[in-house]
Amino acid sequence: MSELHKFLFDGLPVRGMIVRLTDAWTEILARRASNSETGAYAPPVQALLGEMAAAGVLMQSNIKFNGALVMQVFGDGPVKLAVTEVQPDLSLRATATVRSEQPVGDNANLADLLNVAGGGRCAITLDPKDRQPGQQPYQGVVPLEDAQGRRFERLSDALQFYMLQSEQLDTVLVLAANDQVAAGLLVQRMPVKGEANLAAATESAEAGHDQIGLNEEYNRIATLASSLTREELLTLDVDTILRRLFWEEKLVRFEPQQHDTAPRFACSCSRERVAGMLRTLGLDEIEGIVQEQGQIEVGCEFCGQQYRFDPIDAAQLFTEAGKQPPSSAAVQ
Repeated sequence: MSELHKFLFDGLPVRGMIVRLTDAWTEILARRASNSETGAYAPPVQALLGEMAAAGVLMQSNIKFNGALVMQVFGDGPVKLAVTEVQPDLSLRATATVRSEQPVGDNANLADLLNVAGGGRCAITLDPKDRQPGQQPYQGVVPLEDAQGRRFERLSDALQFYMLQSEQLDTVLVLAANDQVAAGLLVQRMPVKGEANLAAATESAEAGHDQIGLNEEYNRIATLASSLTREELLTLDVDTILRRLFWEEKLVRFEPQQHDTAPRFACSCSRERVAGMLRTLGLDEIEGIVQEQGQIEVGCEFCGQQYRFDPIDAAQLFTEAGKQPPSSAAVQ
């Protein structure tokens, strides 16, 4: 059962979250494996995509935003593009596109998969659910390397760098994934001013501790969080992890998001959205495809759903509403 747990450190400017994706993650993998054209992901690609799914849930849960959070990593290595999308209700989907001509090494890390020649990038997009006319999604992009040009070997390092750049807040991320579980721990320093849980903070503490890297309480907890191993994150339950890391801290825990409110797999693809995409190709292009192939077939890379448009369906794409012939899909 997938689950998300949120907590605060009482009296300290620190918050945290743990996510464990089980059924949501295995469904993503099963749909990929059932695709006869692509087959299952290589283990390093699978691990990367699982870490992205866990991180996407943590980041979506960490913001107050009514819209989709889309995380993309792309570059010049064997992985051309990997994407995870998380909705406000924590429904998620994820997929990766791999270059068949570039083999994936058994122990390939983030740099090996995406940033072989320095072209790797990470993009986070916030796409509002009710976008106003002319409103564009917010997107932040960072290279998969630090300020000194050293390539990140772990996704967690790249995302910590992104959040430091975009939010100006210290963050620790521990991520791990295998073929059964995708999990993540996030610990983040909160701004001292205006936080209700900071009753113990003094005015003098506010003056010097609300700066990047200078809050001693956060630094102590960040060190503890960073000691969590990949194996522990994948195998231990949440209560055990919190006891193991923070047994000396006073935690304020919130109601976990499980069962009906848990993260879950869901795909937002639809025949209408595919039709809209096909219209952008133009009438001549669509007619050419139909003439060559007899129909248009589009498969969703996230869920594997196949959408077929025969010549009548294709003609309908460019026919004014109210003047369309009966849909062949409706007749079947």
